[in-house]
Amino acid sequence: MDIKGKVAVVTGAARGIGRATALALAGAGARAVVIADQREELAEDVAALVREAGAEALAWRTNVAELGSLRSLMLETANRFGALDILHNNAGIGEGDQNWPAVASERVGLIVDVNLRGAILGTQLALPLMQRAGGGVIINTASGAAFTPLAPQAVYAATKAGIVHFTKSCAELAVSHGVRVACICPGLTATEMVQESGPGGPHAWLQNVIDAVEMLAPEDIAAGVLELVRDSNSAGRILNITNQPRS
Repeated sequence: MDIKGKVAVVTGAARGIGRATALALAGAGARAVVIADQREELAEDVAALVREAGAEALAWRTNVAELGSLRSLMLETANRFGALDILHNNAGIGEGDQNWPAVASERVGLIVDVNLRGAILGTQLALPLMQRAGGGVIINTASGAAFTPLAPQAVYAATKAGIVHFTKSCAELAVSHGVRVACICPGLTATEMVQESGPGGPHAWLQNVIDAVEMLAPEDIAAGVLELVRDSNSAGRILNITNQPRS
């Protein structure tokens, strides 16, 4: 898909990978980018940068764990811009201060709702809008953790594995709905989520990983998202972006 002139929605776009993707889409010529995030002030800051890059922008308070909030996001996008061509289901959270299995049961449910259910429902709600516009592309953010056991973040890893298999299961939508669904699996990326993963900074186990590899930048992942959007054969494709060991 040629990104020029297209309307895109990025969830979790107030910072990190989502922020980088929103700016990359604007830089690639998107007509409009919707910054969907619960952090309203940060989302407005990103929207301002998107406008500076030459695209229209809308910061929209969105909780992907709530069906009504996702519906409002899609409805406002359609009403404001008349179309939806690109959706990046990127919003995600991890276990937080407590590793598995000490993490609170309420947090477990929230991880599943944000990471997996949010991507599934976002895809379902976007399909009719994209089909009406003649097709579209949906990119889901998974993780390298989808393929490797990760004992301290078992719930996070499980949801990311679910996203990978959900994406593969959506490959046929390219034929039935004209919508390509693909998935990007970043390695360890220098985001606020990583720095805030434990009390006062990364957990000790994660810091050991950080010390052993070259961290990816959010812009590296954004470049992968754009690659998937542009690749006409990306239906069901899983793009891994891996870390290199520190020399």
